[in-house]
Amino acid sequence: MTLNHPAREDELNILIRAKYPILYIVSWEERRIEQTLRQVAGQLRKKLYGWTITTGILPLDGYDGLMPDPSTAAPLRALDAIASSQESAIFVLKDFHPFLDDRHPMPDQPVVVRRLRDITSQLKESRKTLIILSPLLHFPPELEKDIIVLDYGLPTLDEMAQSLERVIRSAREVSGMQVELAPEMQEKILSAAQGLTCTEAENVFAKSLVMTRVLDVDVIIAEKKQIIRRSQILEYFEASENMNYVGGMSLLKEWLGKRSLAFSERARQFGLPEPKGLLLLGVQGAGKSLIAKAISSQWRLPLLRLDLGSLFSELVGSSEQNMRTALRLAESVSPCLLWLDELEKGLAGVASSHLSDAGTTARVFGSFLTWMQEKTAPVFVVATANDISILPPEALRKGRFDEIFFIDLPNRNERRDIFSIHITKRGRDPQKFDLDVLARLSENFSGAEIEQAVISALYDAFETDRDLTNEDIATALKNTVPLAQTMETNINNLRNWARTHARPASPVNWTPGMHHTPGLRQMEL
Repeated sequence: MTLNHPAREDELNILIRAKYPILYIVSWEERRIEQTLRQVAGQLRKKLYGWTITTGILPLDGYDGLMPDPSTAAPLRALDAIASSQESAIFVLKDFHPFLDDRHPMPDQPVVVRRLRDITSQLKESRKTLIILSPLLHFPPELEKDIIVLDYGLPTLDEMAQSLERVIRSAREVSGMQVELAPEMQEKILSAAQGLTCTEAENVFAKSLVMTRVLDVDVIIAEKKQIIRRSQILEYFEASENMNYVGGMSLLKEWLGKRSLAFSERARQFGLPEPKGLLLLGVQGAGKSLIAKAISSQWRLPLLRLDLGSLFSELVGSSEQNMRTALRLAESVSPCLLWLDELEKGLAGVASSHLSDAGTTARVFGSFLTWMQEKTAPVFVVATANDISILPPEALRKGRFDEIFFIDLPNRNERRDIFSIHITKRGRDPQKFDLDVLARLSENFSGAEIEQAVISALYDAFETDRDLTNEDIATALKNTVPLAQTMETNINNLRNWARTHARPASPVNWTPGMHHTPGLRQMEL
């Protein structure tokens, strides 16, 4: 049995008083959980013992000055000692999971499992409780009915604030450093540290003080990057782009700007819910991925990319487990952005999943949609898609995403801005170029195609050992066949769907029932 809510002191107190024989706490934070168990043991007037394979059973509450018992280091010896004990006590077995993992069984694994089952009834009739404490959840089916699984929640803001205060107090006492935090800055620091354990948070607070002599949000976010890298499931993206690199899309920028403080405590007190996510639908190369990166920079939140295709595994049940692990990891480093690029490719085959892969794709997709609907952690999902026809309809209904925006090909004014951005990025002054001419020549071009035209022109200028000119870019544009020309039908179908199902990212003059031609988002006279 699994309790889906995080374990807290009250929950542990109730389960122990109810004589649940075996509790399995999943957590990396041994020190924090030991502190909670000391409080519970004190309230229930029970002794508290711990076990590790290196020391055997030892007291964790300082009772009677007892020393570790090395003779109980072996798992079976430890279980025998627990079974024979007549004390009212809580026994904590640390990292006991390798002796329960039937996927990679150790020599004594079947005997250990059997011994645990033997003593379960004894524990129910005694004043003893057995707790398995491990960062990994592994136990065989035989123990499924005897174990209660508890996911120990990450630190609350109050607990994180206590960790921050400990680090600041230590910095003052040890090095004489004076650290003063305004309430708003403290909120930003604690918000950035959410998702870290107390130990990780204290380490990175101290690291920031050593590096910069202040508490720096960027240093804390960088620590989250290390967590993502170690997971090998999600990919961490640096927020190198900002909204200044995004041409046009004024309506989308306005929508995002209104939500830039949506994860603050002030927004919660005002009654605003945390935004769930955004689906960006549009023509290939129109800047959907760029927007995802720019949101990360604007909101100062880490950007995690989830490749749905990489989740699938040949092992039965592994794909679903990979999805759950990825979502749990995203929640652990929240608040953050979770970026799903080209969503339709990852979900291709959902409709025929029961025929092609025994329903694996449908189950993975279903678990993701359920999480999107029910999640409470501040994880903002940014999904992009090029082909709406492949996406299942349940992904588009209200409640999954806050809004669906359609990003069309840029109009003339937006193309002018895009040329200015890319010329500036390449170290040139855009005022030395005739941007109006370039914008006119690039009708039906996407932002990505404009960027490639500038790069191609740079190659031409570099080959002849001269600087970039307007004529170089104009020639590159004339030699390019835009995607809007080769995929005219697909783009028109996409526009017709978006006209009634999505919000435009830029101001448009859409007339109901009119047929759109490529590039016609606004009348270009």
